Amino acid sequence: MSENKVIETDILIIGAGPTGLFTVFEAGLLKLRCHLIDYLPQPGGQLTEIYPKKPIYDIPGFPDVLAGDLIDNLMKQIEPFNPGFTLGERAEEIERLEDGRFKLTSHKGTVHIAPVIAIAGGLGCFAPRKPPISNIADFEDRGIEYIIREPEFYRDKKVVIAGGGDSALDWTIYLADVAKELTLVHRRKGFRGALDSVEKVEQLAEAGRIKLLTESQVVGLKGEEQLQGVEIKQKGADNYWLETEHFVPLFGLSPKLGPIGEWGLNINRSAVEVDTFDYSTNVPGIFAIGDINTYPGKLKLILCGFHEATLMVQSAFKIIHPEKKVQFKYTTVNGVNGF
Repeated sequence: MSENKVIETDILIIGAGPTGLFTVFEAGLLKLRCHLIDYLPQPGGQLTEIYPKKPIYDIPGFPDVLAGDLIDNLMKQIEPFNPGFTLGERAEEIERLEDGRFKLTSHKGTVHIAPVIAIAGGLGCFAPRKPPISNIADFEDRGIEYIIREPEFYRDKKVVIAGGGDSALDWTIYLADVAKELTLVHRRKGFRGALDSVEKVEQLAEAGRIKLLTESQVVGLKGEEQLQGVEIKQKGADNYWLETEHFVPLFGLSPKLGPIGEWGLNINRSAVEVDTFDYSTNVPGIFAIGDINTYPGKLKLILCGFHEATLMVQSAFKIIHPEKKVQFKYTTVNGVNGF
């Protein structure tokens, strides 16, 4: 986008992850125009940036689907509605214009004007949680990765993964067929992830396909231009060095709301409070859908974001076209082109 370009639309969606993309589809059925703004350089949010090759199992109609493929399908689904995108720019400042619409300016100066804003920014901006190893920065991108984007990068390599949650377990299972040697290090005996995944990891360890080190931590790193080994501290044993080419600490990401936290919205533990009738915030005309919102009983699932987007656009239509009545139609009857 060129600097100071002005973009006008019906619904300005902040965040081009799965919930933001599906919002375009639901809005399109009501003939509402959408434009999406995202700090990442491509659509897809976490699914594209963090784990495009990770399988997802709880999307209705798909026993499993790779995260990247889900985004590709969502992009195809919204193609008939021709949404606009401002990518690689962060939503920064917001103000209410005299005509009631919002003016949102990105950190690069691109101006967006819309009567409705839908915040679908996932968990906000992310930074990886890093283990407290003094020289860890020396090996970042030289053997240390905090996110696995392309599993084939680890083909026939010696890899150490650290962590005890779903991400560490899932990638251990996946990379067991990719890496030459794979070790999972976890500081506790028990894991936080899904029981099914824990069982699969334990079975891989019993079969000798991976090494599983519990009550252990990576406390040191060594190498010259590239990482060559990690120091293992294990309960009840002396520290020792384990040769490896890659160390992937998967301790999660630390979310931050960023500028959204300064927009006068009601915030509860870094999430935006909403009314579950339509996922509206305390600021009329601004909605929050997906992982970025909070309400009693909230579940951070893509499926829930899709549901929230569907209800949200109904109220958005009434704001944009107060003189019209929402005509709800089924796609099974009308198809997409019939809207």
